[in-house]
Amino acid sequence: MNDIRLLPSDATGAGFVPAELLHPGEDEYAIRDRQLAATGKSLTSYRKLRPYEIESLVKNENNCPDWNFLLVSDPFNPELVRQSSFDGLVRLGRLERAVLEHHDTKVPVGVYRSRIIACDIGDDCAIHDCAYVAHQVIGDGCILINNDEIECSNHAKFGNGIIMEGETEEVRVELDVMNEAGGRSILPFEGMLPADAYLWARHRGDARLMTAFRSMTDAMFDHRRGRYGSIGAYSVLKSNGIIKDVAIGPCAYIKGTNKLKNLTIRSSDEARTQIGEGVELVNGIVGFGCRVFYGCKAVRFVMSDNSALKYGARLIHSVLGENSTVSCCEILNNLIFPAHEQHHNTSFLIASLVRGQSNMAAGATIGSNHNSRSNDGEIEAGRGFWPGLSTSVKHSSRFASYCLLAKGDFRFELDVPLPFCLVDDDRTLDRLVMAPAWWWTSNMYALMRNEAKFVARDHRVSKELPIEFSPFAPDTAEECMGAIGLLEEWIGAWAEREQGREAASLDAGALRERGRDALSDPRFAPPAEIDATGIENSRRRVVVTKPWRAWSAYREILLWYAGSTLIALGTESFPSMSRRLGAGRREDDWENLGGQLVPTAKVKALLARAREGDVPTWNEMHVAYSGFASEYPLDKVSHAWATLAWLSGKEPAALDESMFRSAIEDFSRLCDKVAEDVWKSRKKDHDNHFRKSTYRSQSEQDAVVGTAERNPFVLRTRKDMAALKERAATLLAAL
Repeated sequence: MNDIRLLPSDATGAGFVPAELLHPGEDEYAIRDRQLAATGKSLTSYRKLRPYEIESLVKNENNCPDWNFLLVSDPFNPELVRQSSFDGLVRLGRLERAVLEHHDTKVPVGVYRSRIIACDIGDDCAIHDCAYVAHQVIGDGCILINNDEIECSNHAKFGNGIIMEGETEEVRVELDVMNEAGGRSILPFEGMLPADAYLWARHRGDARLMTAFRSMTDAMFDHRRGRYGSIGAYSVLKSNGIIKDVAIGPCAYIKGTNKLKNLTIRSSDEARTQIGEGVELVNGIVGFGCRVFYGCKAVRFVMSDNSALKYGARLIHSVLGENSTVSCCEILNNLIFPAHEQHHNTSFLIASLVRGQSNMAAGATIGSNHNSRSNDGEIEAGRGFWPGLSTSVKHSSRFASYCLLAKGDFRFELDVPLPFCLVDDDRTLDRLVMAPAWWWTSNMYALMRNEAKFVARDHRVSKELPIEFSPFAPDTAEECMGAIGLLEEWIGAWAEREQGREAASLDAGALRERGRDALSDPRFAPPAEIDATGIENSRRRVVVTKPWRAWSAYREILLWYAGSTLIALGTESFPSMSRRLGAGRREDDWENLGGQLVPTAKVKALLARAREGDVPTWNEMHVAYSGFASEYPLDKVSHAWATLAWLSGKEPAALDESMFRSAIEDFSRLCDKVAEDVWKSRKKDHDNHFRKSTYRSQSEQDAVVGTAERNPFVLRTRKDMAALKERAATLLAAL
């Protein structure tokens, strides 16, 4: 049997909410009236039409089954309503002769050649050639032109993972992030942050917490039926196909879309969201200031503030973090933290947790194969993940922060705990090769430019929750400390074998002590490469190149992080710093909550509160995140102090003034090295023979790409390093 029903002629615009779902004393307009009041309108500002106004409307070929249900505000000019039909209760705002202009398009205020069903329309709106507009609350100054269908059902959820009165769990929308098999499903909601998704997807073993998270989501919404779709003030909707069950914020610009269904589109005058040609979005949340253009498809998704989809990108069962741009490619079942870049049609990302500041090169297929009997594998990558051209990575693999994968087909699962590392699949010798701290030793220009680049791209209006954009932060510092220990362990094993002894007879602690002794011995002749263990699920060799250089580089990175953080203390005396920062142990475990770094102990305490029901909704959770943000500067500087102590082999409380002074002096000298290495790494590009081969002369090359000496970032770095040295001198003088 078909699903088309034949209804009475007066059914249009009436009975939006079934009578059995209405509360005592309410009619079907109760929720709609509250929505209208929230826009600043008073129900008493509307009146019925006067006889001459009805006569004018009929003369202008308008139709309404009962003119008593068309209410207007003063002033009202009936000449501005032509060839339109009205059904159900319709309330029109102020209508005076005027023209609205948007991007060179000028349209007169009024309602022309459109069908309006049970809508509230704000002041000075221009609605032209809209075939079907039903159950909408439309703000002031909106432009609606050539839209086929804009409607709302009585059970609309607007992309939120909730169910309405009378519905069953089967209709609830969930997102299967991080895992195709659905074991980490979450419920999307308006205002969801990557941190929310991360905590929800990550703690699956805690059943009480999972129940609490679902309750916190449900508690944020009214589950009664009857909420209308909304179009915020000064929004523009042009030439769209289907817009159904959508809540649109103010100042949005939506044109040429194919289908928008079950969405919340957040927008404001300060952060205007734009959605363009050929786009299809279903079951999702679009954040403030987002852009979606040119044939993109997104289904079951959350786009965080200031993120973009372009050129046919596909985003499915995924959360995309703030300040991210995705073009052309396909992204399935992912949780992605802020500042992710993926621009190429041939790149593919699936079932992954990527902690942001990442870049997927052309041909990169991350999670291209499952090394199990089911599609339940996962990829986990720290900040700054960058797989190179035509890189293939298999499930399940894990990478430390700022791992760069050279072009290659990585056939085996990987667990790379070395940050700032270059990883290469050496097919000639059939081995995996790692160059730890490669970013620091060989690509300082790009490394130091990262923070400035991400800060410049952060156009979020609300920055209450800070994103840690620096590569040098507590999370990467802890990874560096762990990497130093592993290098000492592997060098210790090498030294044992060099002495003809069996390394397996010593435990990890003894091997690290053996390696530390070797590295500290001035007579030590470091090998060009050593073997590493526990990195790849294979029987082939895994090699670390230049281990002594990497060990030294990691210590320099720690000094750089600690020094650049501590010089912010300015003129504080050493006794004051020691009392304030030296108490307690080092926080050696940090969580990346969607770009915000928080000591894990604080996260656990918050989750314990949520588990017990002390966090009613996600709004209170976000207040807690704000508290973490206010505490982060002290948390970070305390960790930097403890890092200096660790480099000296001391506990934080044991760091004395002479050690501190020596460390800051070393940091000051390191500033010169950073400035020099930024210039050198950029100069390599300019001096490359093959790069020069496309230019007829040096002057032509200089005119096209400039010189390393005059490179803006090189010049800025030198200036910044000089400023850091001055601040270091100020701090030393205050001691």
